[in-house]
Amino acid sequence: MISHDALSLIWFALLGVLLIGYTILDGFDLGVGILHPIARTDEDRRIMMNSIGPIWDGNEVWLVTFGGALFAAFPDAYATIFSGFYIAFMLLLLALICRAVSLEFRSKVTSRLWRGVWDTGFFASSFLAAFLFGVAGGNVMLGLPVDAEYVVHQSVFQQLSPYPLAVGGLTVLLFAMHGAIFLYLKTEGDLQQRVERWIWRAFGFFLIAYILITMFTLVAVPRATTNFKEHPWLWIVPVLNVLAIANIPRAMHLRRPGYAFLSSCATIAALALLLGVALFPNLVPSSIDPEHSLTVFNARSSEKTLKIMLTIAVIGMPCVLAYTTVIYWVFRGKVKLDHASY
Repeated sequence: MISHDALSLIWFALLGVLLIGYTILDGFDLGVGILHPIARTDEDRRIMMNSIGPIWDGNEVWLVTFGGALFAAFPDAYATIFSGFYIAFMLLLLALICRAVSLEFRSKVTSRLWRGVWDTGFFASSFLAAFLFGVAGGNVMLGLPVDAEYVVHQSVFQQLSPYPLAVGGLTVLLFAMHGAIFLYLKTEGDLQQRVERWIWRAFGFFLIAYILITMFTLVAVPRATTNFKEHPWLWIVPVLNVLAIANIPRAMHLRRPGYAFLSSCATIAALALLLGVALFPNLVPSSIDPEHSLTVFNARSSEKTLKIMLTIAVIGMPCVLAYTTVIYWVFRGKVKLDHASY
């Protein structure tokens, strides 16, 4: 018999898995969109779009599942987060819709103006979505002004303080690097050679930002290291993060792009784990009074609800993983343009 506390911890971990799955899979989608404007030719832009064409919508399922799981497992946290970031989430929804429309509409007309408009939309929506994810994460790390009724008292402009903006910038650079490595795997010829240069530049900018924002975090969010002090074995997470980052240039230098992509995935996973470790047991820390924070234990659903959800997850998650694996296997290899391409 699994206790209520154990179920709460399991669902905290499962939410982490869903978040990691989304950021890894949709992260390179968004990265491809962020890099889209620097492509030289219309053919290059079409190749970039078609590299994610068969898989981008499936990758977004992980985000929808994360939202649904958060609503069912921790409804109070869901209500607080979505009400506190209402405008930001509407902008995110707009960005995701615009990205989908840009992908589908761009090649419907051969006009240069038409394609230019949708190219701009594809880039802007991808950039905005990545940036908003980072800003939201930065605000949660700082803590939100949550009162005793679990209501967030914060305007949109207050959410755009220096630390969240910096984390938003880091997220954009991370996804750009991740997307560039994915593109290297999917392209060939001159475009692949140019993508390789993009990888090195994106990695350089990301590394500088990573170091600076790590220092910024230690200053702006001192409680971020509390769990590391109480449980020293958790230091394995930042160590693995550093090793994953260091292995990206090593793998590219050895001409092992698949290995570099796995290292980029590991970097994203380690950063998400760092976020979880820094927050635990909080889901929404309160900057007004720690007693007002929403935690894994005071924001959870009933024991019966968590048990039913866990049963569904045990049945459903293998199906999702199997489907994702099959799709990626079917559409493996280099991108080839044909009459059905974007």
